[in-house]
Amino acid sequence: MKKNIILAGVGGQGILSIATVIGEAALAEGLYLKQAEVHGMSQRGGDVQSNLRLSSEPIMSDLIEKGQADIIISLEPMEALRYVQYLKPEGWIVTSSVPFVNIPDYPDINEVIKHITAHANNVLLDVEALAKEAGAPSQAANMVLLGAAIPMLGIDHDKMIAGVQRVFARKGEAVVATNVAAVEAGYKASKK
Repeated sequence: MKKNIILAGVGGQGILSIATVIGEAALAEGLYLKQAEVHGMSQRGGDVQSNLRLSSEPIMSDLIEKGQADIIISLEPMEALRYVQYLKPEGWIVTSSVPFVNIPDYPDINEVIKHITAHANNVLLDVEALAKEAGAPSQAANMVLLGAAIPMLGIDHDKMIAGVQRVFARKGEAVVATNVAAVEAGYKASKK
């Protein structure tokens, strides 16, 4: 098993929490992992990106080369496009369909969506709406996106849920339950 994952978004959206949960689940599966993070201007709503590499064999580098990513998981659709040159031709884009407009010249969202859907393998979801439908706050949108990506990650669903439980355990049972519900909502939505 080998997966190269690019996580992308805007500061404060929870990209690094997604990486932490995937890492927990990967370790439970006995996989090796390497992660490289680029925080950028995360405190000011800037680009946040992380390379996450998983493998059943030892990994030498934490960086993903262009054309080698199996999946881009992005909480912001334009940020997904920022890294599309790293995606394999058969790779997946799993992204929020709703933009986080933090710049004055944000491109037309219809054009952004058109470029994303030009890739055969894509999942676009209104992750905030799905979080609310699951009874979770909009801050759990990142966990909805994680749930949507589970089928493409090659990690057992139950191990991913256990990873969510471990990562959020210190915040209490209610927070764990909310995040698990958000993951399940994304998982169900992506399977449709």
